[in-house]
Amino acid sequence: MGKTVAIFNQKGGVGKTTTCVNMAAALGAKGKKTLIVDVDPQGNSTSGVGVDKSDVEYSTYDMLVEDVSARAIMIETEFKNLYLLPSSMDLAGAELELAEKENRNRILKKTLASLVMEFDFIIIDCPPSLGVLSINALVAADTLIVPLQCEYYALEGLSQLVSTVRTIKQHYNEHLELEGVLFTMYDSRLKLTQQVIDEVNKYFPNKSYKTMIPRSVKIAEAPSFGEPIIYYEKYSKPAFAYRKFVDEFLKRGV
Repeated sequence: MGKTVAIFNQKGGVGKTTTCVNMAAALGAKGKKTLIVDVDPQGNSTSGVGVDKSDVEYSTYDMLVEDVSARAIMIETEFKNLYLLPSSMDLAGAELELAEKENRNRILKKTLASLVMEFDFIIIDCPPSLGVLSINALVAADTLIVPLQCEYYALEGLSQLVSTVRTIKQHYNEHLELEGVLFTMYDSRLKLTQQVIDEVNKYFPNKSYKTMIPRSVKIAEAPSFGEPIIYYEKYSKPAFAYRKFVDEFLKRGV
């Protein structure tokens, strides 16, 4: 049975989508059949793997709100072993529409159930907020990975994040576990960086990945070309870092 991982942080701009796309691509490149589930209305994971959102006939909106099957909306990307359940702008209105549905927090888990046996990994890109869409992702997930920017403001949301995970475990998904914390936009020259890392380790002892994702112009460029960094600039520092992170992720899961 495959493992479902939510990439989640209530704070935006921390490298959440970048991590989702590049983790999934690196897993696929290692021979792991991997599915990205884009439930962020911005749809950046969708465009990040070269899929034009305006060309998508059915999206995760249709899957969650209109009961279209996950298989019916699934797209095989041009990248090795990498598949996608795409997002669209329609998803922005899903919060309100899902509010009236019965068992609204478990819809994603139910729709993904038919695919869990087919994939080695299912990676869910969550919105940067705790609404119905993110709750659906965390209920559907076995574990979550928290991308965290190496800056002071990243610390402000930590206690809220801890509280959120506790609430989800208590009320919706008792099996949800924190897979790990991934530091992004890492710059070893800044003294603040180590302070942030030390503080995070107090909140999440032994949960931080040793691999850290460096700041890079290349990683910012890659989405505009619709390619994960490991394909766009495979010898770059961030491409190396994401491959190393995936090695660490797989080793931990053994």
